[in-house]
Amino acid sequence: MDDLTEVKNFKYSETTKIFKEAQDFLPILGTDYVEMYVGNAKQAAHFYKTAFGFQELAYSGLETGQRDKVSYVLQQGKIRLVLTTPFDKNSEISEHIRIHGDGVKVIALWVEDAYDAFEQTTKRGAKAYVQPHEKKDENGVVRISGIHTYGDTVHLFIERKNYKGLFLPGFEKWETEYQPHSMGLKYIDHMVGNVGMGEMNIWSKFYGEVMGFFNLVTFDDKDISTEYTALMSKVMTNGNGFIKFPINEPAVGKKKSQVEEYLDFYNGPGCQHIAVATDDIVHTVSEMRKHGVEFLYVPGSYYDTVANRVGIIEEDLTTLKKWGIMVDRDEEGYLLQIFTKPVEDRPTLFFEIIQRKGAKSFGKGNFQALFESIEAEQARRGTL
Repeated sequence: MDDLTEVKNFKYSETTKIFKEAQDFLPILGTDYVEMYVGNAKQAAHFYKTAFGFQELAYSGLETGQRDKVSYVLQQGKIRLVLTTPFDKNSEISEHIRIHGDGVKVIALWVEDAYDAFEQTTKRGAKAYVQPHEKKDENGVVRISGIHTYGDTVHLFIERKNYKGLFLPGFEKWETEYQPHSMGLKYIDHMVGNVGMGEMNIWSKFYGEVMGFFNLVTFDDKDISTEYTALMSKVMTNGNGFIKFPINEPAVGKKKSQVEEYLDFYNGPGCQHIAVATDDIVHTVSEMRKHGVEFLYVPGSYYDTVANRVGIIEEDLTTLKKWGIMVDRDEEGYLLQIFTKPVEDRPTLFFEIIQRKGAKSFGKGNFQALFESIEAEQARRGTL
């Protein structure tokens, strides 16, 4: 996690630079890991290895002295995914799974000073989740603290400059004979949170005032809508641009939007999707499809207007159409993106695969086609 060159060329105006140098009181070095609470971590780990190409990294459970839960740590590129299942039926983890199903609990942020991060955020109004403390083993010391954010989601601040171990104290190397190949995922581009109607401004203000983020871009219901549904979104980012959190809320429409469907099935706000970056989206998506990952269907007519809307791109449009990969352009370049279907039975968490060819945007030109695809899935589920 000491090489951040994968997060490339994030540009700001000089005015924004000056503002952020003054306001960025919480320097974040990157996403440390994402932890999901799941019903069966061993089986979930096998799924993410097989379908997404994650590699084994570390393990904590009964064999390591952990009596109340088990955790498997997977890695691909700079992405670390932790899958945790409880043993205690009355634990916080069990309650989280009972209410939400499998879902993201922890978005851990890699910081230079976890104690200062806790002080800076709590004095600005954050609710404490984990008091600052140390974890030690023969490989050194990790300092950890944490705060609450939307719903039951939390941020942990991880300081590991004095630690040389594999992951965290309490974990041991995890290795089996089954070692699937990487599918080219590099790092987390952004993570999207869904909140209730009227709560988007509350949480964008939280990230602005409590964590020193600023509003990179705003989309309203005119930008993200169809005849039937709509949502609004504010993209919040930290000072160096390594962390981007779009915050979505539903907007009034004729039918139930994707955000409302998520909130109903997740039983509250939470992480809607994780966008992971690749340098070769055609390779990544083709491999993931071969290994069982299902993606949203993009109507073939979508590609009739791509050339006029996006202009010249390096990729062959026929190939993109074959794999259902969408394209959009901004003033900096273009991007390619595709969205999986939900990765569990509840229509909640899904993944976005994204390749940026200079673009810093979030695919505004694809919103219409994307919404129509999501609505088609909602109609099949009877939840539109």
